[in-house]
Amino acid sequence: MSILRLLGKHTFDVDTTIILASAFDAAWLSLQISNSPVAADDRATETRDLLAQRIIEVAQRGERDKRRLVEDALDQFVNSI
Repeated sequence: MSILRLLGKHTFDVDTTIILASAFDAAWLSLQISNSPVAADDRATETRDLLAQRIIEVAQRGERDKRRLVEDALDQFVNSI
């Protein structure tokens, strides 16, 4: 699942959509590289949905900095890792 499926429910310009997709990919890759249990096959779909939802939520409040979007999205998993 990519973030684009969830973006269909929200209106963002093309440049913002690219930033959000890039932030989503970076956050997911970070979890995979760290061998996080939330990136395991049995939890991947749920984790990717949560990442996408959080990135979209923060973007709706006006955030457009990729690094901050990634960090915020990953913060929700800090206590579960």
